[in-house]
Amino acid sequence: MTESVATNARHRVVIIGSGFGGLFATKQLKGTDLDITMIAKSSHHLFQPLLYQVATGILSQGEIAPTTREILHRQKNATVLLGHVTSIDIAAKTVTSDVLGIEKVTPYDTLIVAAGAGQSYFGNDHFAEHAPGMKSIDDALELRGRIFGAFEFAELEAAMGHNVESLLTFVVVGAGPTGVEMAGQIAELARTTLASDFRHIQAKKARVILVDGAPQVLPPFGPKLGRKAHKALEKRGVEIILSAMVTDLDSGGVDLKFQDGRTQHIESATKIWAAGVQASELSRTLSEQTGAELDRAGRIAVLPDLTLPGHPEIFVVGDMINLIDPHNGHPLPGVAQVAIQGGKYAAKTILARQQGRDGLDKPFKYFDKGSMATISRFNAVLKVGKFEMSGFLAWVGWLAVHLAYLTGFRNRVTATLHWITSFVLGHDRAERTVTMQQVLARNALQREREESRAVDSEVS
Repeated sequence: MTESVATNARHRVVIIGSGFGGLFATKQLKGTDLDITMIAKSSHHLFQPLLYQVATGILSQGEIAPTTREILHRQKNATVLLGHVTSIDIAAKTVTSDVLGIEKVTPYDTLIVAAGAGQSYFGNDHFAEHAPGMKSIDDALELRGRIFGAFEFAELEAAMGHNVESLLTFVVVGAGPTGVEMAGQIAELARTTLASDFRHIQAKKARVILVDGAPQVLPPFGPKLGRKAHKALEKRGVEIILSAMVTDLDSGGVDLKFQDGRTQHIESATKIWAAGVQASELSRTLSEQTGAELDRAGRIAVLPDLTLPGHPEIFVVGDMINLIDPHNGHPLPGVAQVAIQGGKYAAKTILARQQGRDGLDKPFKYFDKGSMATISRFNAVLKVGKFEMSGFLAWVGWLAVHLAYLTGFRNRVTATLHWITSFVLGHDRAERTVTMQQVLARNALQREREESRAVDSEVS
């Protein structure tokens, strides 16, 4: 079934994606005489940096993923449509989206593509079945089920006298901020929150192993903070394996190969993938129609004003772009601030064009507000330019910044209360409820997709 949106005399801006780039672009155009249509494959705006806290039972999904309609309900010039964008026709200036077989074609005058990035398994997509990434609420809830479920199954197996070492071994692949935060929280979960909850296992003896092909932890933070994070993680019981690549991964464990040729097998029931990202497939769609180049991560090369060559009406922002920062000669990082600033920039440029103001399409300038990552309770690392900090003050700064970027007063209040409960008053975690549906849904959906493809193939 196909539905087309009727033409409108007002300038139509279509925004793909409800992440930081899409949301901030939409909000920047509030109160203007432009018609804004946001198309997103999920009904919520996800604060992705806190997904690991959902996965480890500190926060609920609602606190970091309020519904987009709730956020934008007062913005009368904005319409929100649920749908997975399947194609963009640059010549016709239309976007086609689909949800449960309902196909909608939406015309645009200006397009902002902020579809973000997904997990990259570096060509080994079959790893996803046994090592979920950390890119969506579904991922976080599945991981919560796997992590807490591992302890439950270990208790059951131990009660029957079976060996439970693999059930109590957690492997986190990727020693960037997400991997470091996840490994640190699983270690704290085992050694504090669950330490006295079981009768047949000693949860605090669970192994948490952090693996990366790089020679240090947190490479973007530099060697000094990397060493501090390394020592802090080891102090909390995390085993760190560096300069090792994952060569295979299945339900039973992980195979590693070191740079010197050595190999190692780790038996583990629970694996978490926090290594690498791949830009949305829409980058390829845009590349094929505009000739803009793609890099190895699928990011599309944009002009200094975030538009595509020959198409000033198409902006691309956030994790999808490949743009060199003139200050350091490196591509802009795939972080929230790049998306936020890019979304605002695109919106302001569109508005300036409509108002006929001078000085249009000035190059986008990214202001680096720094990077931070938590290691454990009361301990974090922070880097702003050449300034570096670690420890308690960095942790307080981390709390303040993340609280500021949570959407909605209610979410800030409830998140603060959960943080007080989990970090200050004790070690309790309010979100420990898990279901088997969370754990098994990924495989069920994958089987459904495969069956659907098989039926489509037979019909064609």
